[in-house]
Amino acid sequence: MADNNLPPGFRFYPTDEELVVHFLHRKDGFLPFHPDVIPDLDVYPYNPWELEGKALCEGSKWYYYSRKMQNRVTESGYWQAMEMDEPIMSSSSSSSSRKILGMKNYYVFYLGEPPAGVWTSWIMHEYRLPDSGSTSKSSSRKRGHPKLDYSKWVICKVYEQKNDDDGGDENDTELSCLDEVFLSMDDFDEISLPN
Repeated sequence: MADNNLPPGFRFYPTDEELVVHFLHRKDGFLPFHPDVIPDLDVYPYNPWELEGKALCEGSKWYYYSRKMQNRVTESGYWQAMEMDEPIMSSSSSSSSRKILGMKNYYVFYLGEPPAGVWTSWIMHEYRLPDSGSTSKSSSRKRGHPKLDYSKWVICKVYEQKNDDDGGDENDTELSCLDEVFLSMDDFDEISLPN
């Protein structure tokens, strides 16, 4: 659905900071953003494997806007919080001027009824704005949208965690230069360390 409007060669690999600053803040403040590629989707009626064609797909990850909800139940299961809230900090060069831009929450999809569901390998990252950082309530009144609370928007990134060793890393973990050097060495006996 969403990726039909993308130009040839377009790749969507945003950082956490880019998702919050360039997409979620703009959505919350009714500001235009280009390209407008992330669709609005009421995700909770959908199981994660049903997102194909409904959410923006890049590789094996799906992105969409949704409303912040307490009840994350689908027809086949539910999203369980992993109790891991991570602040998304600005990438300012000075550590004293860094500020919290948003929060990232982690969820795992379980099949069945809570709390006796069966764990699956589906993961969701839910990005939200800090509670004190929303300006949309006043914006919505000014623009004639009094019934909708746009501060409740989140961006969701859903993917299936792969446990194979085919080189696909869904955790977005990057190796340092030294890690790559050590991993590329075949025989550790050839390493000589200075005395």
